[in-house]
Formats: sequence, structure tokens, C-alpha cells
Amino acid sequence: MFENKYGKLLTGLLIAGIVVIVAVLIFLGVQLVRSNSIQTDAEDAADHFQTALNEQKENVMTNEQSGDVEAPVIGVNNIVQDPTENTQKEEEYKGFPMVGTIEIPATNLKSPILKEASADAIEVAIAIYNDSGPGLNQVGNTVLVGHNYRDGTFFSNNKKLLEGDKIYITDTSGNRVEYKIYKTYITSPEDSSYMDRDTQGRREISLTTCTDDTNSRLIIWATAD
Repeated sequence: MFENKYGKLLTGLLIAGIVVIVAVLIFLGVQLVRSNSIQTDAEDAADHFQTALNEQKENVMTNEQSGDVEAPVIGVNNIVQDPTENTQKEEEYKGFPMVGTIEIPATNLKSPILKEASADAIEVAIAIYNDSGPGLNQVGNTVLVGHNYRDGTFFSNNKKLLEGDKIYITDTSGNRVEYKIYKTYITSPEDSSYMDRDTQGRREISLTTCTDDTNSRLIIWATAD
């Protein structure tokens, strides 16, 4: 009888173990599908953004050649800008205003940049933190915030970035500017000194995200000049 009860106990433990393993595998599978979906959506949106800018550029050039509009202005990086357009065009990504894209080749990141870093917005993309700075690719410091989900999406791999690595920011005027990382450090969540700083006339960005243990913040500074 004792052996029978012992056998039933082992069988029960075995079944429970199998259930736990299956549940863990399902959870990991769902997380993998989710992260792949988020990454694919973000990359597609960034590519669409660039395609739209290229088409706009081609249309302006075509109209210029046909004499329909006055000559366009050539901005930085030789990107054509419409002289009759005084405000930047805003597109949307998943219902949030999109003001540009970010690419970090070292971590294979390509994502939209959203106008405001609300709790819902940073669930789906990178965003400008609290309207910080002068705006993308402008003189001064603009802070970009992204989640560290530790699954490879958004700023999860920022800890792998090194001084000298490059970041590319494209804005709604079509300017694609190369930034080079020159400082990385970890600080407390209460430290906001990196947000409002003097760049001495340079275009700079600051990336901020949580560390893996969520207790601190990983900050990265990069400059275009």
C-alpha cells in the first residue's frame, strides 16, 4: 500500500512538472511572438516613414522641373524641403503622433519616434521625453526614452552600446543625421541632470531606459557635431 501511495505521489509530481514546463514554454512562446511582432511593426513603420519622405521629395523635384512650384530649399544632408511648408508634417503610428525614426545598427534597432512619451506611447515605440529639447536634429539636447523589456525590443540592448557607436535620427523634414555616442553611465531614477544641459551649440540626443533590475537608469549621450 505504501508503494502504491508513493507511486501515485510520483505520478502526481510528474504531471505537475509537465504542466509547469508546458505553461513556461507557452509563456515564452507568447513573449517571443509579441516581441517579434512589435519589432516588425516598428521596422515597417520606420521604412514607410522613409518611403513617404522620398516620395514627397520626388514630387517636389518633379513639380520644380515642370515649373509648377518655385525652387525648393536644400536643407542639411541635401534633403529637399518645400519652401511653402512652414510646419513639419506629422504622421501617426498606432494612433500616436510620429515625428521621426531612430536607427541603431549596433543593436539592430529601427523604430518610430513618437512626439510624446506617454505611458501608452512607449509601449509601442521610442518617444521624446516630456517635450524635452528643441526637437529632432536641432541644436540642443533632446531626450529619447524607450522601454527595456529585456527581449531585444526598443532600448533593451542599450547596455551593449559603446562609445563610438552610431545612431541615426531622421526627422519629418527628411534630414537623416548621424550621431556618435560619447558617454554612457548609470544613474538613479531621480537624477534628471542629463535632460537640461548645455550642448555648446551642438546637436545632441540623450537615450534613457531602465537597467535590467529596474532600480537605476542607463543614460547614453550622442552628438552629431
